[in-house]
Amino acid sequence: MVSINSKLPQVGTNIFTVMSSLAAEYNAVNLGQGFPDFMMSEELIALVNKAMQKGYNQYAHMAGYSLLRERIAEKCNALYGSNLNADTDITITPGGTYAIYTAFTTCRKGNRSQQFYFV
Repeated sequence: MVSINSKLPQVGTNIFTVMSSLAAEYNAVNLGQGFPDFMMSEELIALVNKAMQKGYNQYAHMAGYSLLRERIAEKCNALYGSNLNADTDITITPGGTYAIYTAFTTCRKGNRSQQFYFV
């Protein structure tokens, strides 16, 4: 048997194991690993497939796909009575971790955030 000298000896429990256990214990949706513990709807699968066939599968602008930002601004403005501008007030991230990282890297002591909207 070949012995492998690991660079990560005895790392123990990782954060993903901890978060999965907590989600199970509290019957919560596990967002810690980037995969849900429920099936995706057939409608969403069909819509994603249709979008991919139309070529909507390229890298987007760094702030997110412009049409998506416009629709989110419209929805937030209608729901919350806000006056968000899709080009200056909306940023799309590929997940919560990236959203938090973006907030941490752009907000400085004394800055104010008007509102975080989750749509």
